[in-house]
Amino acid sequence: MEENKKIKSFTDLDVWKKSHKLVLTIYKIIKKFPDQEQFVLSNQMTRAAISITSNIAEGFSRDSYKDKIRFYYMARGSLTELQNQLLIAKDLFYITTKRFKEIADQTIEVHKLINGIIKKSKSKF
Repeated sequence: MEENKKIKSFTDLDVWKKSHKLVLTIYKIIKKFPDQEQFVLSNQMTRAAISITSNIAEGFSRDSYKDKIRFYYMARGSLTELQNQLLIAKDLFYITTKRFKEIADQTIEVHKLINGIIKKSKSKF
C-alpha cells in the first residue's frame, strides 16, 4: 500500500488482503478433497483460514494497541494451525507437493505481514 494513502478500513491493510486471498485459495483446494473430509479437515482448514482474516479485522477495530496485538497474535496462531493442516492435506495426497509449496509460500508471506503489524502496533504503546 502506498504511504500517502490513509488506512480507513481493515480491508485497506495489506495483511488482510493477502490473508483474504489465502482464504479464497483454501476454499478452492478443499473442493477437491474427498467427501469424507467435508466435516473434518476441510472444515478445520476453512475455520482456521477465516479466523486469520476475522482476527485481523477485529484487531483493527480495537482502540488500544494492547487489544489490537492480542487479536493479531490470534490471527498468527490460526495461520500456524492452517500451516499444520496443509501439511496433513499434502501427506494424505489431497494436494500435490507443488500446490502445497505454492500455498505454503502464501502462508509465509502472510506470517511476515502479521509479524510486521504486531511489531508496528507494539511500537505505538
